[in-house]
Amino acid sequence: MGTERKVNFMKIVAITSCATGIAHTYMAAEAIKKECKKKGYACKVEMQGALGIENKLSEKDIKTADLIVFANDVGISKAERFDAYKDKIVRHTPHQVIQKPDIIFETLK
Repeated sequence: MGTERKVNFMKIVAITSCATGIAHTYMAAEAIKKECKKKGYACKVEMQGALGIENKLSEKDIKTADLIVFANDVGISKAERFDAYKDKIVRHTPHQVIQKPDIIFETLK
């Protein structure tokens, strides 16, 4: 047995956003959803792209999340929604999440 602590997060929420608001926004969202599904975690991803805010996270989604993932390389719209939950936030670029989706869980080990 290793010294790694076992973490049982049940609910992950994420926001993805890239400079052009097209490809990487959606690719990062899919990578996060796929990784969460693989681990058996509930997941909801808000995408802030060329079409505006899609799949908007509710206050309840944010409040009840065990982990909040920001996969962005541009500012997040309505970021103040997360001010009270800064201790739950991990930050990465969309490219990092696409290349290595399990990076979002590295701080939990």
